[in-house]
Amino acid sequence: MAFEQPHQFEYMADEGDMSDFVEDADGDADEENHGRDMVLDEYDMLNQVSDTSSAQARKGKDIQGIPWDRLNITREKYRLTRLEQYKNYENVPSSGEAVDKECQLMQKGGNYYEFFHNTRLVKPTILHFQLRNLVWATSKHDVYLMSNYSVMHWSSLSGNLSEVLNFSGHVAPTEKHAGSLLEGFMQTQISTLAVKDNFLVAGGFQGELTCKRLDKEGVSFCTRTTYDDNAITNAVEIYDSLGGGMHFMASNNDCGIREYDMERFQLLNHFRYPWPVNHTSISPDRRVVAVVGDHVDGLLMDSQNGKTIAKVVGHLDYSFASAWHPDGCIFATGNQDKTSRVWDIRNLSSPIAVLKNNLGATRSIRFSSDGQFMMVAEPADFVHIYSTKADYKKRQEIDFFGEISGVSASPDDESLYIGIWDRTYASLLQYNRRHTYGYLDSYF
Repeated sequence: MAFEQPHQFEYMADEGDMSDFVEDADGDADEENHGRDMVLDEYDMLNQVSDTSSAQARKGKDIQGIPWDRLNITREKYRLTRLEQYKNYENVPSSGEAVDKECQLMQKGGNYYEFFHNTRLVKPTILHFQLRNLVWATSKHDVYLMSNYSVMHWSSLSGNLSEVLNFSGHVAPTEKHAGSLLEGFMQTQISTLAVKDNFLVAGGFQGELTCKRLDKEGVSFCTRTTYDDNAITNAVEIYDSLGGGMHFMASNNDCGIREYDMERFQLLNHFRYPWPVNHTSISPDRRVVAVVGDHVDGLLMDSQNGKTIAKVVGHLDYSFASAWHPDGCIFATGNQDKTSRVWDIRNLSSPIAVLKNNLGATRSIRFSSDGQFMMVAEPADFVHIYSTKADYKKRQEIDFFGEISGVSASPDDESLYIGIWDRTYASLLQYNRRHTYGYLDSYF
């Protein structure tokens, strides 16, 4: 991935966000009135209740609370403007254009999740423009996400937002484990996050790893994986290991993958590759790891010894996302060529589906726990939900405005959360699973 040292949270998403557009759209108004209106708008947005409920959305309120009736442009026209002007980041020039003839036309119109709530109290943020795994749902009501230097917990049940861990100052472990840096870290800039069950792992811009048990006070473990100049922790995955117990795997820009156990926090494996590793995901049987990074090809790796089992050939740019279907045979990769590709491990000669995005790269992919859906997040504005039962030929398109900090379905698939970063309209979107009940279901 591109190495860009952030400067005190000057986020890339500041460019071309909705607040810039609102100012531009109102530019023809009288300057004095415009200034007063903007002050009032800001007061309304920051100090009054500005969430959107499903009932309000059904009555016509914009799900993000954007006042289209007060702007000099319609939502539809602004959408066309965004599609025309949004610049997809590419490491391989024109990779997004080159894939057009490969992509199948996927039918829109799926309706698998319905809008439930948008909260503006939650302010997701992004540190690096290519790393968007910063939102994690551990239940249908509990979400963890990054907001500036803090890991925050949002309860959709109580409407309470609380701070779990603050990295703006000194963070040090309260437990003693071999290899842990007892002195901890100062002002850690968090590039990636993973939360599962009661475990949280945050990865930093200088190779830092911070581990915390959510049911205990303090931090369990701190380590710096590498002192390489290009040491960004690109992704972390927490999983139940083959031999029992929780493990996590960290992908790093120093071309390494490191596996740790989460009981004693010991380094179990360190596998090296010829290019920076942007994302890894382990198969349901814990035997195979999908590895993608700064190369057009991906790899399938033996989880026990790190040996390459197969190459995954087809993408035209660098990949930043991967995920496994619960059946263990199907997996997907997401790339800066603006596609997600779905593969069958039993025949890797060609993907079983090539799915084109609207705006830009695939930054995150998730399969639902029941395997019925695959969620794909673009860098901004769109999350696609593909039906696996329909062979990925039918999809629901969730359409909004803003950079995406992460997307996560709850373990029971009942809720889907999308983090939106924007200077004015930052928020957390919640969609709930739609259910079609038969006549007899009402009796049980």
